Amino acid sequence: MRSAILGVGHYVPTKVVTNDDLARTMPTSDEWIQQRTGIKERRFIERDGIGASDLAVPAAQMALERAGRKVSDVDMIIFATLSPDHNFPGSGCFLGEKLGLPGVPALDVRNQCSGFLYGLSVADAWIRAGAYKNILVVGAEVHSTGVEFTERGRDVAVLFGDGAGAALVGASPSDDRGLMSIHLHADGTGAKDLWLPAPASKHIPRLTQEMFERGDHYPKMNGKQVFRWATEKMPEVSREALAAAGIDISKIDLFVPHQANMRINQYVADKLGLPPEKVVHNIERYGNTTAATIPIGLSESVADGRIKEGSTVLTAAFGSGYTWGAAVLRW
Repeated sequence: MRSAILGVGHYVPTKVVTNDDLARTMPTSDEWIQQRTGIKERRFIERDGIGASDLAVPAAQMALERAGRKVSDVDMIIFATLSPDHNFPGSGCFLGEKLGLPGVPALDVRNQCSGFLYGLSVADAWIRAGAYKNILVVGAEVHSTGVEFTERGRDVAVLFGDGAGAALVGASPSDDRGLMSIHLHADGTGAKDLWLPAPASKHIPRLTQEMFERGDHYPKMNGKQVFRWATEKMPEVSREALAAAGIDISKIDLFVPHQANMRINQYVADKLGLPPEKVVHNIERYGNTTAATIPIGLSESVADGRIKEGSTVLTAAFGSGYTWGAAVLRW
């Protein structure tokens, strides 16, 4: 049995934050941000009290509607996020309650930018094993409450936005459709190139005044190292997934990469020999929504007709951990 994405959906908050808006809160500029990242604007939650699971609700509802399924058909939730509503319990449990799914199991995946692909891999295995029939795989993030809008934090703060994407995964309706291959990797030697130092259970107490003053509760990034690894590993794992699926790159109709940096995606597409018209970019509108970028890209591509029945799609991600992966799907 092969698994397939039966429907995809997405949701982003209504609050648009431009580069000029950020320039009013810290020393940066629209030109500086666009040159380095390709980002023009991003979405932030509109008010206090909105968590990742709240953004996931309309994304999940859209995915179910497109799949022709009811909420009650969902028998498993896999929720990928690095910004959960709370440290515990998992956001998948909060989403299940909001969708009205008592008793339905929920699993949180903490693989950051690669989280959706890791979640898709788990869903694929469970569908093929016959353990579940309709698995909701979600990527959702609220970054705006967790970055530092100061000169010290600007290199990270300008990158991220809030949003959610969801896919309903089930048995493929035919042998020539569905998930053709998926490959995942991790290498902890780069863990501290992109990480959140505190609070941490390894420290007593987990957060001290000194850590707070240093800004250890804000994410840290070695941008050059991340760029170097991403531009090496994303093409590498993409070729791995294509080879396993027995598909040549020329047969790919659309490439939906993780949206971390416009230059990374352009570089990766060039390495793979993909023309610009086959590459999805939405980072200019949403920034990096981490686990949500790939399902948002898939959902928008279905809506605008770039993905239709029979399309062969390649998707790849690289991020904190380091973790990375790629998948080939025939829609």
